[in-house]
Amino acid sequence: MYSDFGLALDSAADFDADQWVCKSVLTDGHARTIRSVAWSPCGNYLASCSFDATICIWSKKDGEFECMATLEGHENEVKCVDWCASGAYLASCSRDKSAWVWEFVEEEEEYECASVLTDHTQDVKHVLWSPKENLLVSSSYDNTIKIYKEVDDDWECFQTLLGHQSTVWSLSFHSSGELFVSSGDDKVLKIWQRFKSGPSGEEEKWLCVCTIDGYHTRPIYDVDWCKITNKIATACGDDGIRVFSIEMNASDSSATATLECCKDKAHSHDVNSIKWNPKINNVLASGADDNYIKIWKYLPSH
Repeated sequence: MYSDFGLALDSAADFDADQWVCKSVLTDGHARTIRSVAWSPCGNYLASCSFDATICIWSKKDGEFECMATLEGHENEVKCVDWCASGAYLASCSRDKSAWVWEFVEEEEEYECASVLTDHTQDVKHVLWSPKENLLVSSSYDNTIKIYKEVDDDWECFQTLLGHQSTVWSLSFHSSGELFVSSGDDKVLKIWQRFKSGPSGEEEKWLCVCTIDGYHTRPIYDVDWCKITNKIATACGDDGIRVFSIEMNASDSSATATLECCKDKAHSHDVNSIKWNPKINNVLASGADDNYIKIWKYLPSH
């Protein structure tokens, strides 16, 4: 049984700093709505993407951020950016139905387009790198998920995942890199697992091992798989936040999901974004159409 009171609003006093202070305002990069931002793994660079069809790379020098590069090439709104674990590649995706892989050329301190991926037939909503390797996953308005890897200095789609009945909004990897979760406009979560075969495990296939249905009443706009507790949190268009625990069944390679917490009316409008704190246990942030960002403390029942 889950508890409706499993999430409590937290305060900044629970953190090391006494208050949150705006350190920089970056105003010179984009001309339209900024849709997504992502830190590089080293923390020295910030990527931003915008409805103006560009991506800006910001570098920190002498305590201030400067736009060191503006990446152009997408024909329409850029929806998402994400860095690979090494920081050598940046992925972006757009309403123009494409995902791009950008490579950092260290000698010249420039970013070059390494590949343009045009396998989706509709707006690409999300791109995500594996936390363990250069494996890229994308999701789209065409209801599919594509998985890419580098082959002979180019990036190729080696598998298309079917299963969602509508737009796939978001993706999040398990800390192992062997599983990821997807969320859709069809009010469904799906957990995908990698299976390897062949003499040296060189052949691989991703399969759905769990479908989580019946818990959400509207589209699930975002999902995040906690790297500390392995709990999955969702942001939903029904104004609610939910937390699931996942148990892997070794006997038949399936997974079982348990709803641990449902916070109804977490916001007064659609919840668009959800993220676990990567360092502090059971702390969760949410953002919604009500213009609020809320910090939550998850209080497990055991």
